[in-house]
Amino acid sequence: MLYKQYCPSMMVLCKSYTKNEEDAVEVLQDGFLKVFQQIESYDANKSSLYTWMRTITIRTAIDFLRKQNKKNIAIEWKDEYEPAIEAEALQRMSAQQIQCMLQHLSETTRAVFNLYVTEGYNHKEIGELLKISEGTSRWHLSEARKYLIHLLKAKERA
Repeated sequence: MLYKQYCPSMMVLCKSYTKNEEDAVEVLQDGFLKVFQQIESYDANKSSLYTWMRTITIRTAIDFLRKQNKKNIAIEWKDEYEPAIEAEALQRMSAQQIQCMLQHLSETTRAVFNLYVTEGYNHKEIGELLKISEGTSRWHLSEARKYLIHLLKAKERA
């Protein structure tokens, strides 16, 4: 019952961190395995079951990305113009369209974008999770924004 109820939402989450459907399924299965193995440690007083499972799934996705990216490229952020994405442009798009755009980013860049924009982590926390520097996290976020701006402008011209 637990799997049936939460599988669709956790699959969407897994897809947002992985490059393809097969990797998303692998992360999903690993995440549910961890959930079932740790179910005794769940404390309803600390968080909802969904939040607890979501946290496990995100950390499973990050572990998966670490295994895929054994070579972390250290690129440091330099203070320069921070690309901004107009909120209106994103509001006109469905979550599925945005997710499709993000699939073209590198795994680390996509993970940084998801952790920062969707999950609300700061660059220090992202750096600790992904084992990269804060500057590298900022660089990946900037690259994701530049890419999305490029795609949005191309879409408007079309």
